[in-house]
Amino acid sequence: MKQLYEKFSIEHRLKCNTLVDLLSSLASHQPNKIAYTFLEDGEAKEISLTYQELDRQARAIATQILSVTTSGSTALLLYPSGLEFITAFFGCLYAGVIAVPAYPPRRNQNMSRLEAIITDSQATVALTTKDILVNIKSRLAENSELVKLEWLATDTIAVEATDNLVDIAPISGNTIAFLQYTSGSTGTPKGVIVSHRNLLYNEEMVRVAYQHTEKTIFVGWLPLFHDMGLIGNVLQPLYLGIPCILISPVAFLQKPFRWLQAISRYRATTSGGPNFAYDLCVRKITPEQKATLDLSSWELAFSGAEPVRAETLENFTNSFASCGFRREVFYPCYGMAEATLFVSGGLKTAAPLVCSVESNSLEQNQIVAVSDSNISQKEVKNIVGCGRAWLNEQIIIVDPESLTQCPAGKVGEIWVSGTNVALGYWHRPVETQETFNAYIADTNKGPFLRTGDLGFCIDGELFVTGRLKDVIIIRGRNHYPQDIELTVERSHPALRLNSGAAFSLDINGKEELVIVQEVERTYLRSMNIDEVVGNIRQAITRQHDLQVYAILLLKTASIPKTSSGKIQRRACRSGFAAGTLNVVGSWTR
Repeated sequence: MKQLYEKFSIEHRLKCNTLVDLLSSLASHQPNKIAYTFLEDGEAKEISLTYQELDRQARAIATQILSVTTSGSTALLLYPSGLEFITAFFGCLYAGVIAVPAYPPRRNQNMSRLEAIITDSQATVALTTKDILVNIKSRLAENSELVKLEWLATDTIAVEATDNLVDIAPISGNTIAFLQYTSGSTGTPKGVIVSHRNLLYNEEMVRVAYQHTEKTIFVGWLPLFHDMGLIGNVLQPLYLGIPCILISPVAFLQKPFRWLQAISRYRATTSGGPNFAYDLCVRKITPEQKATLDLSSWELAFSGAEPVRAETLENFTNSFASCGFRREVFYPCYGMAEATLFVSGGLKTAAPLVCSVESNSLEQNQIVAVSDSNISQKEVKNIVGCGRAWLNEQIIIVDPESLTQCPAGKVGEIWVSGTNVALGYWHRPVETQETFNAYIADTNKGPFLRTGDLGFCIDGELFVTGRLKDVIIIRGRNHYPQDIELTVERSHPALRLNSGAAFSLDINGKEELVIVQEVERTYLRSMNIDEVVGNIRQAITRQHDLQVYAILLLKTASIPKTSSGKIQRRACRSGFAAGTLNVVGSWTR
């Protein structure tokens, strides 16, 4: 087995040009080895897939897909977390059909985002389970985009008739594997085009950075339709030819103990999630539950998808040290869909780096290390390092206005180049050119991916400081303020159009959503504040699955704007913190 693993880990980037090549080889060489185990109840009820079973089911699904569409088309994937999603994803790859993972809508949930994804991706077929299909069919009449799709329930497809299974479609490393949809700044989702070459290269970056071996054991709970869940928890174990144990995000959120219990039970070596997941474990796991945990097998606890907080690292370490958890196991990392997933991470054996800088200087995009121990904590910002570039990737810091490379000690936009950088945005040539084809102005070096994030580097270590485009990241999910602001202004007739701001603030170590919104002049005297606030909160929860921390209703024509009429979100944030906005009504949770 060790010889087989070495063949796959060292040579298969040359021999396997696609994920289809990889799974086919694994199914041939280790057919009866378990690839994935899903804990249906989040605890003990197991269902598993071997490599051979995954290969056969993928071929059966591919056969059905190609009976209703052709290679090169797009297929929507609507699945809860589980093995059905994995088989359907590979069914698409085997058929040469571009997978479009999306979150299945809950009953009575607004479907505008899903409809936008269907329209933008031009999907012709949708894959799901028979249970979800029943819910979807009851809503077809009210959603014109859903009616256009050919629907397949893949958990009803039999695999017994192996003689009729489809041959693998002719594909290459340049073939598009899937579209990862992110929220667009205009409210329309954008599909990041990810090729097989992107995926295999990014998986090799992760393998090298994480120092994974044939002895690595994965446990994961992240959503499989999200890049960290799909590329990190599903495809990395497959790339290694090792087992992965999965639980659903709902099971974790309902009872965070289940995550650590699975790590303990299966002696997992790699597992992780966004910063909030570690905070949730600290708050929710009881001393009695801790007494049953053995986390000594945990070698790498990755933390990404949202800002990594130094206090979270300390709190989790202190809370679970008695269970065998060690601080050096933490692995802060940085990534994004436009770079397939993984951009940077540190050395596995090193403890996380924390850089303490002066807050006032940081606000001016300057890095001044704190040298005076007497300085007040309010004047200090502790920034956790997110590691360095791997393989042939390059990370540079660039002034977002002059487009020249920043000197050391200055904050700028993070730019990335490498084989892991995706191909662009689906059917969006202008935005692709702006984001994926940036060049340094004075040297013409490029192309680079503009991440839209701000940061700085010290001795090759990347530190992320903020978000150039004001993206709001809460519980590991990106939310564009324009989308939320549109939801707010439509929630009540008293609210003035194009006169609101959504932003996040660090409240007691947690990223919270704040809304400031102007009121129409005709409503200033007669407005029912409770009604307006209630409408805003309900609309944001319904459309974005977010809870609002605070809402400020402002006097007409008082919100900070530029001379061209654009909302100044950072000025709004500063005004909220300083209490200088012209408030006519407010609410705080």
